[in-house]
Amino acid sequence: MVSIPSALILTLLMGGAIFFCRVLPFLFFRDRQDIPPAPGEKLGLLLEFVEKLVPPVAMTVLAFNAISVPFIADVPQGLSAFIAAGFTALVHLWKRNSLFSICGGTLVYMFIGEVLSKMLG
Repeated sequence: MVSIPSALILTLLMGGAIFFCRVLPFLFFRDRQDIPPAPGEKLGLLLEFVEKLVPPVAMTVLAFNAISVPFIADVPQGLSAFIAAGFTALVHLWKRNSLFSICGGTLVYMFIGEVLSKMLG
């Protein structure tokens, strides 16, 4: 078990790292008045690339993490996570509304998890 002083130091260090990551763009762009940069400018192309690529990559990593962990830990929970993920993807492709698809997938996950736990437990 981690001691209280160690936990406090680690918490402060992690908080500082998160704060630095949040502040870094403002420090990097503080002298620039024309954000976003003009089309064709190298920094503009970099920001455009990051803007288009990072959100889908982050969501993909989070989705695979959310699905893989329950499969390793517990098969019924993994099955409900897989079904809910499929439902979320289908609803998003149908409605193109992230909030609607995520809320719907969460409800499906909770419902199927409850049903499976009563059937198997």
